Amino acid sequence: MTDSATKTSQTGAIHLTDATFEQTIKDAGMPVFVDFFAEWCGPCKLAAPIVEKLAGEYQGKAMIAKVDTDENRDVAIKYGIMSIPTVIIFTVEDGKIKEVDRKIGFPGEGGYRQMLGKVVPEHKE
Repeated sequence: MTDSATKTSQTGAIHLTDATFEQTIKDAGMPVFVDFFAEWCGPCKLAAPIVEKLAGEYQGKAMIAKVDTDENRDVAIKYGIMSIPTVIIFTVEDGKIKEVDRKIGFPGEGGYRQMLGKVVPEHKE
C-alpha cells in the first residue's frame, strides 16, 4: 500500500487525505492549489483534466493537489467546504496555513489560472 500523500497522477497532482493534508501543505515550500472534489460530481469531472494540466505546467512553482471530500470529510469540514468543486490556494506563513484565495464552482481554466497568477505571477505557459 502506498502513502496517500505521495500518490500522484501522471502529471503530478497530489492526492491528499485527512491524515496527510496539513503536513503536506506545511512542507510544500510553495503555494498549494487544492481541488476539493467528489467522484460523483459532474462539474468536478469537467475540472479534473484542467487541474491535471495545471499540475504539469506549475510543477516546481505551485503544488497542485486534490482532496476527495467523500473520503476525507474532516479536512472538508475544517475548511468549510459546503459545495464542490471548491478550489482553495494555501500558503504557509510563520508555520501556519493561510488561505489566499477560494473559488466555489467551476470557473473554467481561465479562473484557475487567475487564482494561480496571484501566487505565481511570473509563470509563463
